Amino acid sequence: MSVANDPVKRRRRIIILGSTGSIGTSALKVARDIPDRMEVVGLAACRSVAALAEQAREFGVRHVAVSGGAAAVEELRGLLPADSTVFGGEEGLVKLVRETEADMVLIAIVGTAGLRPALAAIEAGCDLAIASKEILVMAGEAVMEAARRKGVAVLPVDSEHNAIFQCLEGRAPSEVSRLILTASGGPFRTWSNDRIAAATLAQALKHPTWEMGRKITIDSATLFNKGLEMIEARWLFDVPMERVEVVVHPQSIVHSMVEFIDGSVLAQMSHSDMCFPIQYAVTWPQRVRNTLRPLDFAALGRLEFEAPRRADFPALDLAVEAGTTGGTLPAVYNAANETAVAAFIDGRTRFPGIWRAVARTMEAHRSIAHAGLDEILAADAWARREAERWLEKPLAAV
Repeated sequence: MSVANDPVKRRRRIIILGSTGSIGTSALKVARDIPDRMEVVGLAACRSVAALAEQAREFGVRHVAVSGGAAAVEELRGLLPADSTVFGGEEGLVKLVRETEADMVLIAIVGTAGLRPALAAIEAGCDLAIASKEILVMAGEAVMEAARRKGVAVLPVDSEHNAIFQCLEGRAPSEVSRLILTASGGPFRTWSNDRIAAATLAQALKHPTWEMGRKITIDSATLFNKGLEMIEARWLFDVPMERVEVVVHPQSIVHSMVEFIDGSVLAQMSHSDMCFPIQYAVTWPQRVRNTLRPLDFAALGRLEFEAPRRADFPALDLAVEAGTTGGTLPAVYNAANETAVAAFIDGRTRFPGIWRAVARTMEAHRSIAHAGLDEILAADAWARREAERWLEKPLAAV
């Protein structure tokens, strides 16, 4: 049974997919902080077998999954108690969700690997806590429809979407004038266009606020991270793309805002710590005390806001195009970006090659409206091939 409509139930059984990454480790911090509200019953990681085993032993978890092959599965089995159940491969994530009794599945897997487990969680009647924005970017229409059909909650863990969720508090989409996502601006916020064009990998990985994985850090530098969030917000909160906006806020204290049709604006603020949105998703609709650091407004001094430089960061306009068109185009936007980011990390394209490859891939795509899962996955695979074709050109040409 979903706990979304059961506020009396105090302790939620949680499966964490991506437990050894930055979101996963933050989720485990929350579990240590509020053990009376959060019980970890399932864990999954990609390749970090030793770290996964250590987590499972600490929290007494007996159901675990590793995305690696047979060797990783056997290594993990050897590090865990004999009564542990170990799943392997991509299908292992789905089996973990289906065969572990849980109230909520927290998906913190980067990329598209979380889509099938997300749908499996919904079909199992589990609430879904989403930190992987690709799920709703690729298949927002299908995921939200499945959640409505099963009567389960989809709770955002991204700090921006969690902030909007808190500000809305059940308000109808018709009452919303604008959803305003905040962006730190990334490491190149004040750089000239020429400097951005020559940016190196090391420079792109120096995020001014957050400590994150390489892919999402580069997405923050290009603002593709914010573009993905715009599309995600469109589906999560059932508002058209023209009512989703971005403002640059370098201090990253205001995590997002909602403007209502009467002109009132509500904002959610906290320090830049993913434990805040994770805890709210786990304990919703209630709030509980914790040991997280509160804000000291006098010490903050000032909060700044500015318009994003859309001409220098085309990811935002490409996101509007993808989200407005819908169908399979958002999946193409996401897949082409993943492919281009990987090429940048490998030194096969310059920094501007990321958005150029995405733009050219989107131009070549014929979107399919109201696409099913198979069509979405096919568009994803096509976009990766098409983007790679562009990225094979000489660096100067991309």
